[in-house]
Amino acid sequence: MSERTKIYFASDFHLGAPDFAKSRARELKIIKWLDEIKIDAKSIYLVGDIFDFWFEYKKVVPKGFVRLLGKLAELTDSGIEIHLSVGNHDMWMKDYLSEEVGIQIHFDNHILTTGNTKIFIGHGDGYGNGDYTYKILKKVFRSQTCHWLFSRIHPNLALSLAHHWSLKSRAKGDDSGFISNEKEILVDYCKQQQKITPVDYYIFGHRHLPLEIQIDKQSKYINLGDWLQHYTYAVFSNGAIALKTY
Repeated sequence: MSERTKIYFASDFHLGAPDFAKSRARELKIIKWLDEIKIDAKSIYLVGDIFDFWFEYKKVVPKGFVRLLGKLAELTDSGIEIHLSVGNHDMWMKDYLSEEVGIQIHFDNHILTTGNTKIFIGHGDGYGNGDYTYKILKKVFRSQTCHWLFSRIHPNLALSLAHHWSLKSRAKGDDSGFISNEKEILVDYCKQQQKITPVDYYIFGHRHLPLEIQIDKQSKYINLGDWLQHYTYAVFSNGAIALKTY
């Protein structure tokens, strides 16, 4: 048995989209990846939008994804830590995944310290300057009132509406092509954050673009890309993070 020392990062699986067949094929590919990395993984960080939509009623969760959830439960049972940062498509999580699967849920960005390395982790939606309309909507959607009101809708109708919104959101979302470092909002956010609490790495998803951009002499911004087109992930080993393609 190999020693488990590596930390893996991936985001934006968007399981459930765009249809059952394509989502199932992607889910099986993700499980194959998890089976390969479980040999040396100390922990795995899933950095948002793992599901194209997720909502937990008190006694009901969305059907599907049973293969992924079973695999994640197997990994946590074996001692591998799994962390999940909520994204803009799966922000309505409560305690199902933590209680049933053993996943540690993060509703806000957080800093992982491993050895002498500090890693800032967050999905990336609503960070930096601009996009104020979305920031207001995000606060509304994440409020207890909105969660309660949505839970009053029958699941059949609620999930149909949610998948329609999700499709529209992704169609006009934040996965536009890369233009320049100066026009990347998350790059500017990292530069400002670095003045407050310096870290070595910033790990984000959301943009659906695999990116590695130096922020200053100490820190680097890494965007994890997605598993819709790029099938990219990052791995921390021997004090450094590398972006890889599966």
